Amino acid sequence: IAALLYIFKDGDVMLGGILSFHSRWINKQDNYTQKPKPLQCTSLNLMDFQFAQAMLFAIAKINNSSDILPGLSLGYKMYDACGSIARAVSGALALANGNEATFVSSETPCTKSAQVQAILGENSSSLCMAIATIIGPFHLPLISHFATCACLSDKAKYPSFFRTIPSDLYQSRALAQLVRHFGWTWVGAIRKNDDYGNNGMAAFTETAHQLGICLEYSVSFFRTNPEEKILNIVNVIKHSSAKVIVAFMSYMDMNVIMHKLSYHNVSGYQWVGSEVWILHAPTPLNSSGNQLFTKFWEALFSCEFNSKNNQKRCTGTEDLSDVKNSFTDMSLMPIFNNVYKGVYAVAHALHKILKCNKTCDTNVTLDPSMVRMHLRNIRFPTKEGEEVYFNENGDPAAKYEIINWQPTAQGTVEFVTVGLYDASLPVDRQLTLQNVPASICSKPCLPGTRKVLQKGKPVCCYDCTPCAEGEISNTTDSITCIQCPPDFWSNAQRVACVKKETEFLSYEEILGALLTAASLFGTCLTCVVAWIFLKYRKTPIVRANNSELSFLLLFSLSLCFLCSLTFIGRPTEWSCMLRHIAFGITFVLCISCVLGKTIVVLMAFRATLPGSNVMKWFGPLQQRLSVIAFTLIQVLICVLWLTISPPFPFKSMKLFTYKIIMECAMGSAIGFWAVLGYIGLLAVLCFVLAFLARKLPDNFNEAKFITFSMLIFCAFWITFIPAYVSSPGKFSVAVEIFAILASSYGLLLCIFVPKCYVILFKPEKNTKKNIMGKSRATLKTNK
Repeated sequence: IAALLYIFKDGDVMLGGILSFHSRWINKQDNYTQKPKPLQCTSLNLMDFQFAQAMLFAIAKINNSSDILPGLSLGYKMYDACGSIARAVSGALALANGNEATFVSSETPCTKSAQVQAILGENSSSLCMAIATIIGPFHLPLISHFATCACLSDKAKYPSFFRTIPSDLYQSRALAQLVRHFGWTWVGAIRKNDDYGNNGMAAFTETAHQLGICLEYSVSFFRTNPEEKILNIVNVIKHSSAKVIVAFMSYMDMNVIMHKLSYHNVSGYQWVGSEVWILHAPTPLNSSGNQLFTKFWEALFSCEFNSKNNQKRCTGTEDLSDVKNSFTDMSLMPIFNNVYKGVYAVAHALHKILKCNKTCDTNVTLDPSMVRMHLRNIRFPTKEGEEVYFNENGDPAAKYEIINWQPTAQGTVEFVTVGLYDASLPVDRQLTLQNVPASICSKPCLPGTRKVLQKGKPVCCYDCTPCAEGEISNTTDSITCIQCPPDFWSNAQRVACVKKETEFLSYEEILGALLTAASLFGTCLTCVVAWIFLKYRKTPIVRANNSELSFLLLFSLSLCFLCSLTFIGRPTEWSCMLRHIAFGITFVLCISCVLGKTIVVLMAFRATLPGSNVMKWFGPLQQRLSVIAFTLIQVLICVLWLTISPPFPFKSMKLFTYKIIMECAMGSAIGFWAVLGYIGLLAVLCFVLAFLARKLPDNFNEAKFITFSMLIFCAFWITFIPAYVSSPGKFSVAVEIFAILASSYGLLLCIFVPKCYVILFKPEKNTKKNIMGKSRATLKTNK
C-alpha cells in the first residue's frame, strides 16, 4: 500500500505533513451494515484541507520573515493518509527515508530527494500512535495538532511525539467538571472503540467517580460494527433513565449513531462531547477528478469543470462569501492555530540549531534528532501573547473553550463559546461558564453561606444563609458552617478562619506612651523634690516636718510612680505577679510614712502642753518601727496571695469574640481585694487623724496638707472600683495605672509643693522664729 503524495514544494529545509485529505465514507444505501471497501477514498475532507492550508500559510509567513530562519526557505511534502493506518505509516516511512511514492500534484517540480526534519499531523490518535512507533527509531519528531489520546504522553513508547493540543487526560477532567457544574450526577457514556475513545473515557470515568457522578452505562462503538451491535446500543440509550450522554467519538462515528437514533425516534437527550466531533459540522461530499484543488473547488461549490448529466458547471469565479459549510466556519480557528504553532515550533528549533542571527549557519549538518532535542526546550510567544512550549511529556498547557451548539434561523448550527477551562489554575477556578441557560430552583450557595431548606419544597429549593460570626464555609453549596478554633475568627466573607487580634496595653500605642510619660515625669518630679529637701535639709521647715519620714515618703512615691510601668506591655507570668505585689507594698510604704507624719504632728502638739512627755513614746525609733510594721503586714498578705493562688497571664475571649484580650488574672480574688482593702484601711485611718489635727497651729504642722492629699487619694480609689469593673480589655489596666498615678501625684503635690514653695520663693519664712512664733501665740491664747 503506497501513500499518496499530494502537495510538494522544494526548500532549503524540508518539513513533512500527513493529513487525511479524503475519508473512507460508508454509502447510505449500505444502511451501515457493510464495511467499506479497503482504502477506498470517496469523499473530500474539507477540515484536513483547511489544516493543510494553515500549514502552508505558516510556512509562507516564515519564508517571508527576516526574524526567523533568515535567508533559508522551508519546503514541504504532504501525504494523504485517507484515514488509514497503513497509508499513514507508508507516508511516514517515505518522509523518513526521503523517498516519494505516487506523485499527484506539486507547486514546483521535484528536483531532489531530501529527508524531512519533522512531520506535522495526523488528526487521529490511533494514526499518530502508529506513525510515532515507526519513526521513533529515526528520532524524527512528529507534531500533531489534533491527536489527544493521553497514551501519547508516554515518552517511553513515543519519545518523538509532540502536540500542540492538550492531552485527553485534561479534557476528560474538564468534561467531568462540566457535568458536575450542571448538577448532572446520573449520566450515560458512549465511546469510540479505539485508543482515543477508550483512554479518554477511562480518564473521564475516574474523575467523574471522584466528583460523585454515576454512570448508568458505558458502551463502546465503531462505525463499521454489525447492525445488531449498533441496535443494541440504541436500545441501551432508549431504555435508560439518564438524560445526559457523554460521548468520546469521532465525527464520523457520531454521524452513524445519530442517524440510527433519529431513525428509531430516540430524542430528548443532552449530549456532552469531546473536541473531535463537537467542533465538526460534517459535509461529506462525493467527488471525482484527479487534481486536489480541482476536487476542492468542485466539492466546495457543488459544481463540475467538466459537467456531465446536467450538473452545474464550475466557472472558477464562484464567490466564497455565498458558501456556508465547514470550510468557511471560523469556529475551528483554535485548531488551525494549533497547526500554525506546530510549524513555528519547528522553525524556532531550527533557528537555534542553525545559530541564526542576521543569517543562518548553513554549514551545520541538520539531523532530526537535533530538532527533537531543541523542541523540548523551545518557548516563544505568539502574536496574541500565548506562550508556546512543551512539557516533559511533549504536551502544551491545557486550555479549552466550552462550545455550545446553537441553531440559527437559517437552519444551520452555530458554535458559540460559552466558557473556558484552564488546567493551570487552582481547581475551584479552572472552569468558568457564562451565557449558559440554567434550570435550577435556587442559585448555588457561595462560600461563606450554607443551605437552609425551604419549608414544604423539594430539596433542590433552599435559601442561602450567611455563616454566623466565628463560623466559615469554604465550599459551594455547603450544608453546614464550620466553627473556627478558639484562637481564630472568621473573616468578613466567612470563607476562612484568621488568627484573632491580640490586644494589650503596649508602650507603642498612644495611651501606653502617655501613661509611661506621666509615670516617668512623676518619678523625675519626686527626685527634684528630694534634691531640694536634701539641699535644704538643715532649714527649719524641713527639720520641723520630720525630714527622715519625708525622705522615706519621697522614696516610696518614686516607687509608686515606677510600679505603674509594670502594668504596660504583654502580660507574662512574672510581670503579672510583680505588678500587683509591687503596687501593694509600695503604696502601703507610702501611706505608712504619711500616717507616721500625721501621728508625729499630733504627738508634737501634745508634747507642747505642760507636763506632757508623750514624744518619748513616739520618737524616731518608734516612727521607723511603725512604718516597718505596717509594711510587713502587707508583705505577709502578698506572700500568702502568691503562695495560694498567684496572678497569671490569661487570654480573655468572652468580652470580644473577634480578638483576644491579654490580661493578668487575679488568681485569688480574696488576695487582690485584701491588698486593696489594707491600703484603704491605712488611708482612712490617716485621713481621720489628719482631719483631727487640721486646726493645729499653721506654722507648726502639715496636717491640713495631709488631709487634702488623703481626700484626693481616697476619692480616686473609691471611683476606681466601678471604673475598673466596667472598663473593657486594656482600658481596665489603663484605669488602674491612672488611679496609681493620680493618687501619687496627689500625695506629692499636696504634701511637698507648699514646702518647696516656701524654701525656694519665700526663704524669709523658713526660719525657726517664724515657725515657732505663731505656735506660741496660739498656745497663749489657748491658755
